[in-house]
Amino acid sequence: MTEAVATKAILRPEPVRAHLPGAMLAADRLFSRTVQATGLLVLLMLGAIIVMLAIGAWPALRAVGLPFFWLPQWDSVNEQFGAGIMIYGTLVTSVIALLVAVPLSIGVAYFLTEILPDALRKPIGMTVQLLAAVPSIIYGMWGFFVLAPWLAEHFILDVADFFVDVPVLNKLFDYGSGNSIFTAGLVLAVMILPLITAMFVEILNATPVVLKEAVYGLGATRFEVIRDVAVPYGRRAMIGAVMLGLGRALGETMAVTFVIGNATRLSPNLFAQGATIASTIANEFSEAEFGSLKLSALLGLGLTLFIISFIVLLLSRRFVQKKVV
Repeated sequence: MTEAVATKAILRPEPVRAHLPGAMLAADRLFSRTVQATGLLVLLMLGAIIVMLAIGAWPALRAVGLPFFWLPQWDSVNEQFGAGIMIYGTLVTSVIALLVAVPLSIGVAYFLTEILPDALRKPIGMTVQLLAAVPSIIYGMWGFFVLAPWLAEHFILDVADFFVDVPVLNKLFDYGSGNSIFTAGLVLAVMILPLITAMFVEILNATPVVLKEAVYGLGATRFEVIRDVAVPYGRRAMIGAVMLGLGRALGETMAVTFVIGNATRLSPNLFAQGATIASTIANEFSEAEFGSLKLSALLGLGLTLFIISFIVLLLSRRFVQKKVV
């Protein structure tokens, strides 16, 4: 019995903290308490935001009920409010942004990591990353004064003419204006492109060289290497990068407000004017009187955007987690 106790004592040495001087032990405890307080503060702030939005949105939710989240109407005069139009605009513009930005990000990242000479990788990579430092209002002004007029003159009419006799697509790509849901999606794509590209570059650089060289040795092309080696190897991290870009697109305000047209009507036409949750809050918050149903509805839109962002976060964690067999 004594030998067993001695063996346990050897296998379980005393914690190192027990041998620390008093000052070091006090500093360690202070650091531990500070970290705990910081984490708790973040949770309290998050909880306070949720409670504030829920309390502020309650009058609108009580007046309209759960249909508030899908009713396609927003009439300030008659005080009829629903988030359906804004949710549709938010999701569609974000999907357009991802459809445009993700393939471009993969191409740019592969160009920076595999094709570009070493002497040019750093300056060109920094140039791409500098796009992330451009203020969103600058993107909005560029979209309003440059992109929207160009699309209206050289793209929208031609595309609408091309699909005019094609069922379904003629509703999706109908005649419209430069300030539209489609334009907002393109501006968002440019905004999230450097963010996703920077993460894709790190992911591709993390792919073991021996794997790529082995596939090259079997006669594979560059496209086959990125398709069969690089992308599968970093698939979970890439999904996380895409979800991070989606989160940025969902909450963008000023750039979208400039180019989406801010029309509170629902249309399947991508070239029609529309609205997002963030743009509607930015446009109408100053006009809402304190205690009014409209202010409550706007806070309800904020709560809706929070719920959508939370769902995106859950999905991203679900996709990137490792599967245990």
